[in-house]
Parts: sequence; structure tokens; C-alpha cells
Amino acid sequence: MKRNRNVGIIGVGQSRYSSHREEVNQPEMIHEAVVEALQMAGLTMDEVDCIVHGNMELFEMVHQPDLWHTIGTGAFGRENIRITTGGTTGATIACAADNLVASGLHDVVMAIGFEKLQEGHTTGGITNMADPLWARQLQTGALTGMTAAEMIEEFGEERAKKASMKYRILMDENCMRNQKAHRRLGLTMDQADDLMVNSPALVGELRMIHMCSQSDGACVVIFASEEKAKQLGIQPAWVKDHITAHREEMFCIFGREPYKTSMRYCAEKLFERNNIKDPRKEIDVFEMYDPSSWWGTDWIREFLLLEGDEHLKMVENSDIAFDGSFPINPSGGVIGSNPIGATALVRVAEAALQVMGKAGEHQLPKPINQALASGFGGTMWTVLMLLTKQPPV
Repeated sequence: MKRNRNVGIIGVGQSRYSSHREEVNQPEMIHEAVVEALQMAGLTMDEVDCIVHGNMELFEMVHQPDLWHTIGTGAFGRENIRITTGGTTGATIACAADNLVASGLHDVVMAIGFEKLQEGHTTGGITNMADPLWARQLQTGALTGMTAAEMIEEFGEERAKKASMKYRILMDENCMRNQKAHRRLGLTMDQADDLMVNSPALVGELRMIHMCSQSDGACVVIFASEEKAKQLGIQPAWVKDHITAHREEMFCIFGREPYKTSMRYCAEKLFERNNIKDPRKEIDVFEMYDPSSWWGTDWIREFLLLEGDEHLKMVENSDIAFDGSFPINPSGGVIGSNPIGATALVRVAEAALQVMGKAGEHQLPKPINQALASGFGGTMWTVLMLLTKQPPV
């Protein structure tokens, strides 16, 4: 897509993710990530033009939290925009921040996503947003066993369960390299059979071990114009493109009519306009918004435009592992840390760190020239952002 000017990610900051951050309040927790991002970018708050702030407002039961958070975000006296789009919130604020810089309106924009889920009632917030009759399938909140049931029907119980559990253990191996991840369980492949049977059941074959957690945490990503990045002497992760799709027609409440998922729809559009013919060879790392290991396994097929059982083979052959041919979520993914308003922004942040070579202990052992990050939420909404090492031409 034609852009007015190039935009790069020059700073990333993240708090430590945990089930409970009782030692800090919301602004203090956000401030941790703000300070880290500013230090990486070599900036002060005086050089930040605008803050784009996002979370799931219902979950902490605090109205307009961005106003309270100015003491932690540094937003006082400068433009401040609040955005909420469900689970996609973090990716949406990344797209908005990029657009604000690409348009020429601002030179430096700070995107902030956070959630402090211990202070609210997440499932209560979700279930009370849906009509009790027409949207009754949403009344379980974010929990659904539908994908597990469909995979078992298509590939057989044994193979589907083993693939999902291997995906889960591979993600935990990545979490163990990420000191900020929430769920660092130290799982090993020889535990797979036991976990498939003994992990507490949630819905159908969706078990506790498969599902993402509720996490407290904040993520900050600083976007800057090419001119500003050069002035600072920083090699950024360049934003090449992004796309958002709200395809609620794929949320098939009635029947099993054929449909195209928002994941495949987004990927097709993004790859076509960026001339990506073979994503498995042309993309070096994928930070996927994977709410559970069932969805993560299933969505590999959608995002990479695969057919049949190619996605299962990628898991079975460890292609998605840290040292595999197509690594997915070297950070540990959403199953490892899920501060919902920040979760999709973490995907962008981690993809940028890989491109910049600054991911620390979970930096991949190969050159990263092109990275993909996804966000997911609402009734099957998807956001994709493509980052590159070289500035777009």
C-alpha cells in the first residue's frame, strides 16, 4: 500500500507479566513499560507527540482509565487517544499509532496496552456484553470447545489431541526463555499423555493446560518517522503493512455453511499486496495471537494459506519450534502471557524485537528480515501487521 512516509518501531517496553501484580497499581505497572521503551528508543517524554492507550475497559470496572493513567503514561499535556476493540485492542492501537505517524500528523507516537485482570471480573464482563438469547453461544465467555471438536472430527481423536498438546509444550519451552512470561511451567514432551488426560476440563476437549491465562501486565511500543529514527541513529523494525478484518459472518451460530475465516481473509489480502508467494519461506517468524493450543494449531493452516493436514505436520515435525524452519511465538505466545488489552500489542512488540535483534534470551538463532504479528478478538476479528528489517521502498 502507498504510504505517505515510512514508519519504524524504535522502542519496546514490557512489564513483567503475572497473575497478580499486587505490589503496583495500574499507572505504576504501565510506567514500568513506558520507562523501558523510552530507554530503548533514547527518548524522553518531551519528544513523544501522542499516546494511543488501550485496554478492555469493562474488565477492571474503571471508566476512562486513560485519564487516571496519565501519571504513569506521561500523557498529561499531550494528545491522548483511547481505543478498545476487544481482544484485538493491542493490534488496533499499533495500527492507529502507525497511521498517525505515516500520515505526517505526528513524528513520534507511543502505543500503550495494559490489563490488570486481578482487579476485575473478565468472564463477567464478556458474558454480560451478549444478548442472552441470540448470542447465547457467547455466554461461556472466551471458552469454547468448538475448534477441538472440529479438529478431532477431521483428523481423529489421537492425532488431533497429540498435535494440540505438542503445540502447547513447544510454546512453554519458548516461555522458559522469556523472563517476563507469566506461565513458565517447564513442561516436557514426556508429560504430554498425562496432561491430555489429567488436566482439568473446561469445555469439551478444551482443558486448562490448553488455554491462555488471565495476566496483569503492560506493553509499550514507540513508532517514529524515518527522519526521526535516522536522527536517533536507530535501526528500527519497519512497518511494511497492516490489515484489519471484521468478518462476523464467519461466526456461524446457525448451521455449518462454508465460510472464509478472518485469518485466511487477512492473510490473502496482506500477502497479495506485498507479493508474498510462499509465506513459510519469505516470513522468518510469526508472533500469533493464539488463545489456546487448539486454536493455535488450527490457525496455522489459515494464516499460512495451507490445505489438508499441512499445519498438523508443521507441529508434528517441530517446524514451529524455536529452532524450526518456521518459528511461531518465540516469546511463548498468548498461552504464556495474556494481559488482554496489551496481548495483541505484545505480538507486534515481540515481532519487532526479533527484527531488531533485541529479544534477549529468546532471540531466534537466525537472521530475521521479515516478521508477521497477529491480533484476534471480538466475534472473530483479525489484525495482521508485517514488519521488515529494510525500509519499505
